[in-house]
Amino acid sequence: MRRQILSFSMVLWGCLMPAEAQTTEAIGQYPIVDTGQKKCYNNQTEITAPVKGEAFYGQDAQFDGLQPSYTDNGDGTITDNVTGLMWQKGFEVMTYAEAVEKVRSFNQANYTDWRIPTIKEAYSLILFSGVDVSARDMSKLPPLAIPFIDTNYFDFEYGANGDRVIDTQMLSSTLYTGKTMGRNTTVFGVNFADGRIKGYPVTSPRGDKMFTVRFVRGNHDFGKNNFVDNGDATISDVATGLMWTKEDSRKGMNWEEALAWVQQMNEQNYLGYSDWRLPNAKELHSLVDYSVSQRVDSQPAINPVFEVTKIKDEGNGDNVPFYWTSTTHVGQRGGRNAVYFCFGEAMGFMKTRRNNNVQLMDVHGAGAQRSDPKAGNPDDFPQGHGPQGDVIRIYNFVRMVRDIK
Repeated sequence: MRRQILSFSMVLWGCLMPAEAQTTEAIGQYPIVDTGQKKCYNNQTEITAPVKGEAFYGQDAQFDGLQPSYTDNGDGTITDNVTGLMWQKGFEVMTYAEAVEKVRSFNQANYTDWRIPTIKEAYSLILFSGVDVSARDMSKLPPLAIPFIDTNYFDFEYGANGDRVIDTQMLSSTLYTGKTMGRNTTVFGVNFADGRIKGYPVTSPRGDKMFTVRFVRGNHDFGKNNFVDNGDATISDVATGLMWTKEDSRKGMNWEEALAWVQQMNEQNYLGYSDWRLPNAKELHSLVDYSVSQRVDSQPAINPVFEVTKIKDEGNGDNVPFYWTSTTHVGQRGGRNAVYFCFGEAMGFMKTRRNNNVQLMDVHGAGAQRSDPKAGNPDDFPQGHGPQGDVIRIYNFVRMVRDIK
């Protein structure tokens, strides 16, 4: 059953300056690195790249962005030639508190200005040429697993910070402004074993969570947007070089329908353009505003210049949709899932410790990146999927993007 949809427009917080009045200080300092996905997929398997007018045209692999490019400096550091960020080649395993303390006096290659990366900095490293390690038995590595990070440059180890092979969550400095699992202080991390962003409790009844920690330095403007309302129902981000539709699709669609809907909008020359696309995972991630959360601020995790449709979620509460990307999330069973982002609460049916009852709650935080089946019936997942019971919607929404030219 598709969720009840209610339309509304987010109220602008003040007025954006016109394009000619924008400062140029940060323009172009937030380049979006390509996802590295080179294969095309239907609802299950790899396919030959479709052409315009065919089903599944317009997916991630059919658009080449700024290709990943790294330099190994030979001193334990790696320079990202696209973003201007410098990274540690290796990593250590520690808690959030330990990382905060360690970075204060950290020195590598005679640099002392290292920091814990923001979630946007950390996500810049993800590559969707990876294959999700998730399987029934998480005590051993399944044969098809491929890391979601370039292991030619960066050290990586499955199970580095936990008992399961999936436990390779890299810490960010981005704390969730809300709470997950009901009451937990939460920090976001990128899992390069399963290709997701989730909010992780800093501490739990089992103790302080351990993370893979890799410090970064350079380009302090990375991750900072510079939005311009063009006054024609489009929004430009001159920091990334991307133009977005101000409105979303106002309806949910499965993945194939979402790709087809974008083709239809291009045939109609929507808003005067015929080169719209479904954004890839990294492009859509650039819109997430981690400084707000739905429950605390009554505001989706996106700049209020954008209009966001309101829905009733699985518990009949006010929420906002998940949004599809063009990126397939490849797993042990092929390309059945696609990446989406949560701009509202990342809901899940979680068992409570007190009485073992299942309760719907925000399990991963606004700004989480998860994946849904590309097709099917959400009613087949009455208690979600996975250890935290991630809600399965399948009929997700679309916000289109194009390059500023």
